[in-house]
Amino acid sequence: MFDALMVTKDEESGKTSAAVTQIDLDQLPAGEVTVAVEYSTVNYKDGLCIGPGGGLVRKYPHIPGIDFAGTVEASDDDRYKPGDKVVSTGWRVGEAHWGGYSQKARVRADWLVPLPKGLDTRQAMAVGTAGFTAMLAVMALEDHGLKTGHGPVLVTGAAGGVGSVAVAILAALGHEVAGVTGRPETSDYLKSLGASQIVAREEINETVKRPLEGETWAGCIDAVGGEMLARVLGQMKYGASVAAVGLAGGAGLPATVIPFLLRGVNLLGIDSVMQPYENRLRAWERVAKDLPMAKLEDMIVPATLKDLPQLGKDILNGQVRGRVVVDVNG
Repeated sequence: MFDALMVTKDEESGKTSAAVTQIDLDQLPAGEVTVAVEYSTVNYKDGLCIGPGGGLVRKYPHIPGIDFAGTVEASDDDRYKPGDKVVSTGWRVGEAHWGGYSQKARVRADWLVPLPKGLDTRQAMAVGTAGFTAMLAVMALEDHGLKTGHGPVLVTGAAGGVGSVAVAILAALGHEVAGVTGRPETSDYLKSLGASQIVAREEINETVKRPLEGETWAGCIDAVGGEMLARVLGQMKYGASVAAVGLAGGAGLPATVIPFLLRGVNLLGIDSVMQPYENRLRAWERVAKDLPMAKLEDMIVPATLKDLPQLGKDILNGQVRGRVVVDVNG
């Protein structure tokens, strides 16, 4: 028997509840690889799956946790053997398939990647889907021409999980980084990660009638969407790109096509869930190389399985800073 955070749903009321409970190996879903989980983390999707489900959970009872890292315990696939260190992100693990908020997990071998050299399992979960997404966004901006010296790079939702890692990576690569936050108390934190400029959310969260403003940003990683993304598009330098990674401010986009037509601005969609294996490896290798581990350590908020019900609520309310690392054996 081992511990897991189990979410159950009352069919009459439709309400869900989450609690740490004991389960056994026979209850785990089918898969070629069984992993002794060491660490997981908390993402926005996890908050949805711990709480109301957000349409992500297909069947109850359910074990959330879209990320985990640990040691292979058993494998029916030649790519992995007992003792191998592995990481899992995406592929709807923790949503449609039981996830990492458990001391053991069983998944398909295709959903795993080897733990990158230079990272341990705790650091890998400090990165998690949020950091992996941030690295994918940086790579996309680079692939579309972003270079140091082109001007400041804007990061919206900068104090969140994706934003924190994005700020640290961009600064380490030599970019001037401007971080947008609605929480003034996070300014010192963002500066410690490498942000050279703090932009108050209210300064950039208002829709303006002008489709174009002054050319300000050489690139942008946007975790907010909505009115803020629409505003930012009109502030990009000629030929610059915005990597869209989230919708904390809403799924709508009250924008015009003018920035695309008159300035050649690019809007790049970043998906971390279904990324091909080779690109996953490339991104994780870049994380190990380009993310300063000391800065990563500064982002970490430790937690255990019993903390997850509250953390699920907190992240949905925008009250989680940095990267929560869940010690599932703690």
